[in-house]
Amino acid sequence: MKFKATLIGFSAILMWSLLALFTAASGKMPPFQLSAICFLIGSLPGIVVLAVKPERFALLKQPAKVWIIGIAGLFGYHFLYFTALRNAPAVEAGLIAYLWPLLIVVGSALLPGERLRWYHIAGALAGLGGTILIVARNGVAFDEAYTLGYGAAFLCAFTWSGYSLLTRRFDAVSTDVVTGFCLATSILSFLCHLGLETTIWPQTAFEWLAVAGLGLLPVGAAFYAWDFGVKNGDIQLLGVASYAAPVLSTLVLILFGFAEPSWRIAAACLLVTGGAVLAARDMVHRKSRTAPQPAE
Repeated sequence: MKFKATLIGFSAILMWSLLALFTAASGKMPPFQLSAICFLIGSLPGIVVLAVKPERFALLKQPAKVWIIGIAGLFGYHFLYFTALRNAPAVEAGLIAYLWPLLIVVGSALLPGERLRWYHIAGALAGLGGTILIVARNGVAFDEAYTLGYGAAFLCAFTWSGYSLLTRRFDAVSTDVVTGFCLATSILSFLCHLGLETTIWPQTAFEWLAVAGLGLLPVGAAFYAWDFGVKNGDIQLLGVASYAAPVLSTLVLILFGFAEPSWRIAAACLLVTGGAVLAARDMVHRKSRTAPQPAE
């Protein structure tokens, strides 16, 4: 069960690797407007399940703290991320925000039944190194003039890592509640859009398809898969494997002609892959110990 749940959690990372491609193809829609539409689309699969199986509505009856953590995680992360991008250069803001996998690995030591080993830290640092190669490909220069943006990016990292770790503590809560989290995030994003942005709609059918793809996968199904994965899978391995997202995202952009291949990308792939393998040491050893022995 744990291995299967970890794979489901990793599918969220694969879907997040499509975020940059779909966002680039979605036109010039403002971020909060895009977030509102995508999270609305992302809630539709859950709504369909609830409509087909109305008895599952009972699973939405959860303590207030579950809803606060879920909505703060999804909406809070995106609000802080957009704030960071508005008030600091994208490279530095993205690099700081992507500290969340490392924070998950380190913070997992506080969870019941988890132990933090040296290879978890080493794997996370290797993944962070690979992320730096991708995100900071044109150099990094921190400027105190962007303090607000940097602060928002740090809070962004702590928000998503905190949400993921706290979600693990509510492993008995059904993933059906993610439907409600998505709906609430859509509503709050829409309110932010009304107060902060000018409405711009997609201009072509291709842009609308990209928006639909965002809502169905990286801003939709990915959150359901991540919720199930962190609740039932190997959260330390998922934390390290999360560093694969920016590398895979860059590879997808190269495949579709939005970026050029380079030694930096190859080195980042090696670092992220090596870090994930190192962090997976426990899982590999557990499987080898439980594997059936050949009959003599």
